[in-house]
Amino acid sequence: MASSSSSATLDLTLNGREVLAWRGMLRAHSAITKSLDAELLSQHGISLSSYEVLLHLDNAEDGRLRMSDLAQLAVLSRSGLTRLVDRLARDGMLVRESCPSDARGSFARLTPAGRERLIAARPTHLEGVRRVFLSNLTASEQQALAECWAKILPANEVAVDCSAAQPAA
Repeated sequence: MASSSSSATLDLTLNGREVLAWRGMLRAHSAITKSLDAELLSQHGISLSSYEVLLHLDNAEDGRLRMSDLAQLAVLSRSGLTRLVDRLARDGMLVRESCPSDARGSFARLTPAGRERLIAARPTHLEGVRRVFLSNLTASEQQALAECWAKILPANEVAVDCSAAQPAA
């Protein structure tokens, strides 16, 4: 009896349109994040990842999130987030707190210095997002992209992004 994979034709290639869509998304993401990262580093001494972590903490109740939740929101591995949080803590932008109800859990809490750095960097970040990304798209193209991401991302991720979206994000 033939297996289903050998009896079905398996297309192991992408057509031109598919390649352009996939590689275009990857290249656009890479170019945009590199540009935004370089601007934040040169003007404010923080990386784009650091900015995102500070932003998520600022949006959180009490300026504090469980490390596991913060890793998911910041789209970082737990080990990557740990290294970044350690650096931000050394720089006084956040503090780590243990979880009283779970000895294995810990929180990151935004400090006043971290909030000040976020507030200072926000205009640079928003201007960069508008310049390198949004200004290249019409309002209807932006809406179409938002709808595409909603189709691709799990519903819970879209809900988190939409609930966290604020005019000053």
